[in-house]
Amino acid sequence: MKKAIATAALALGAIATLTGAGKPAKPLSRANWVAAGSLTPDGHHLLGNPAAPLRLVEYVSYTCSHCATFEVQSEAQLKIGMVAPGKGAIEVRNFVRDPIDMTVALLTNCVPANRFFPLHSAFMRNQSTWMVPATNSTEAQRQRWTTGPFAARTRAIASDFKFYEFMAARGMDRTAVDRCLADESLAKKLAAQTDEAVDKYFVTGTPSFMVDGVLLAGTHDWALLKAQLEARLK
Repeated sequence: MKKAIATAALALGAIATLTGAGKPAKPLSRANWVAAGSLTPDGHHLLGNPAAPLRLVEYVSYTCSHCATFEVQSEAQLKIGMVAPGKGAIEVRNFVRDPIDMTVALLTNCVPANRFFPLHSAFMRNQSTWMVPATNSTEAQRQRWTTGPFAARTRAIASDFKFYEFMAARGMDRTAVDRCLADESLAKKLAAQTDEAVDKYFVTGTPSFMVDGVLLAGTHDWALLKAQLEARLK
């Protein structure tokens, strides 16, 4: 019951801050922008109206605890106050930091575009659970994660971190998961996107944010980002 009350309060707060207290929301040009997941021409994942007047880009890593905190704090407010009324769209770009991060990114980027955001959120929100093996792994396990053929490494990580079970609970069987984990072309694409973030946009850590193509220097959490979005959405 307390959780339900807290969720409702969060939603109301989001409407008041990002939409504007007392102001009627503009009619939607589409039934449900928060379910409108798509791919950008560059292969990044976009939630919302592609023609929205504001574009928020999130650079995130699945093994970044601050990214998980950001997801929990911001998701409902961004969806209700910005994406749903078509005032802004969210673009997620992977910033791959390590083999575990790459393995998760292979899974989230392997599913159809309309399934990316629910899976992305599930991994972020459950990070503290599935990351446990990273703190109590053996030397032999770490060797399997970093040496040998590409598919053998990613499948070893998926096994040790119970990603097969995680994906099975979301409708993907082991054969499909193994196909995703063996996709070296996708891995190279994700690595190239990370290099581009560093070399072209000067991203140095996660989470980092761009609004309408401009990197927000010194902004790495929801509190700082929220204030800047509110100023732009008035």
